Amino acid sequence: MRSSAFLYPWDIAGDPEAADRVAALGVRQATLASAYHSTRALTPRHPRHRVVTARHAAVFYPPDARWDGRALRPYPAGDWAPGDAFGEAAKALTEAGLDVHTWVVLAHNSRLGEEHPSTSVVNAYGDRYPWAPCIAQPGTRAYLVDLAAEAAVRPGARGTELESLGWYGLAHLHAHDKTGGVGLGEAGQYLMSLCFCAVCREGYATRGLVADELATAVRAALEPLWRGAPSGGGGARAGEAGSGGGWTGVERLLGETRAAATRAWRDHMARTLQEAAVTAVRAVAPEGFQVLLHADPASYHCGANAGVDPAHILSFADGVVVPCTGGAGLLTPFADQCRDGAVLAANLTVVSGMGGSPATLERDARAAAELGATQLRLYHAGLASDGDLEAVRTALAVL
Repeated sequence: MRSSAFLYPWDIAGDPEAADRVAALGVRQATLASAYHSTRALTPRHPRHRVVTARHAAVFYPPDARWDGRALRPYPAGDWAPGDAFGEAAKALTEAGLDVHTWVVLAHNSRLGEEHPSTSVVNAYGDRYPWAPCIAQPGTRAYLVDLAAEAAVRPGARGTELESLGWYGLAHLHAHDKTGGVGLGEAGQYLMSLCFCAVCREGYATRGLVADELATAVRAALEPLWRGAPSGGGGARAGEAGSGGGWTGVERLLGETRAAATRAWRDHMARTLQEAAVTAVRAVAPEGFQVLLHADPASYHCGANAGVDPAHILSFADGVVVPCTGGAGLLTPFADQCRDGAVLAANLTVVSGMGGSPATLERDARAAAELGATQLRLYHAGLASDGDLEAVRTALAVL
């Protein structure tokens, strides 16, 4: 199976041994961040630093003139990835014999929400989520589509992986996060992620809903959860497993008619954004450029792995990258719809300190292959310890 390791530019730039070290793992590809959200990351082998603090979402290359005069535009990185850090790292990885694909984070940007608060998702209580741009807003959609095209098609890149190309909601790895005190489950998370900005309020109306009435219904449905009631009901449907009753739990809390109408609006906005972004990337990409999405097979899910309809996404993208740490079950709905030549990449965490299991990589990869995976993604070669990387080398040598 073809395998690729995720990397940040700062893992490679300034370390003359880094690119060869990655190639020695046995991977054929590096998935290198070109646009990424704020983070704090260890660099356990870098000769110049051990901790990198990326203070805000940024691009790791010089943005071009398309952004001149626009209010919504990508932010350049600070000293954690100055200039064309992506280009420097990509050159080193290519010289080490690896194919380079870009890794582009889109609808996840706290600085955008702080500086342009009207762009953010607004929940039923009126709280804004600055990390979550509302993907229904025309200005935000135009920004995300152009960012996808620019950040994906960097010199020397042979493909891209688009992350967060869909709705972001309540769940967010925020600094010193304190939101886990009440068990909302999947159903509660969905209700807390519904957006009530001006555009979404109008969108609900097109689906037969009155936004104020919907917000009142959402708050009423959530009230028992705040008091400790179970977070959903009924069994989850195929591709929608998880705590809180899956989509059945949403229907039970909100009512089937309201739930279906909200999902229809949100699915439409996500699907059309995904189509537009992939089209924009292909319009400027060289022939054979591969376009994948980080995806979850339940379209109502929010986050980095955007909720999608498997049949729809595989009808126009070249494939998907699916989270498989802890089990590869999310592959099945995609495998059921997979056409010949489509990429179905199993994303496995190989950092033991972040919940990964590099020692069982061979077993986990074979299990993913049995469920239809055609490729592997390894998260994350820059963050892993030497012991984790040795386990990766051992597993890839026999796969």
